[in-house]
Amino acid sequence: MTTQGQKSLGRRRFFRALGAGVAAGAVPPLVTEAIADSENADEKRKARYRESEEVKTYYRVNRYPS
Repeated sequence: MTTQGQKSLGRRRFFRALGAGVAAGAVPPLVTEAIADSENADEKRKARYRESEEVKTYYRVNRYPS
């Protein structure tokens, strides 16, 4: 039983070191500069939904009231 306990302890240390290495290496790429929104106020308010033929067919086939 002692060899099994030593193996699991070694494995745990390995995964701790692996996790610490990944966490330390992954932090800098996640930090990026914020990018401003490119839409103006009129573009944000415009209608984007269009009831095309595909949408009408989808509603008809799935029995949604239109």
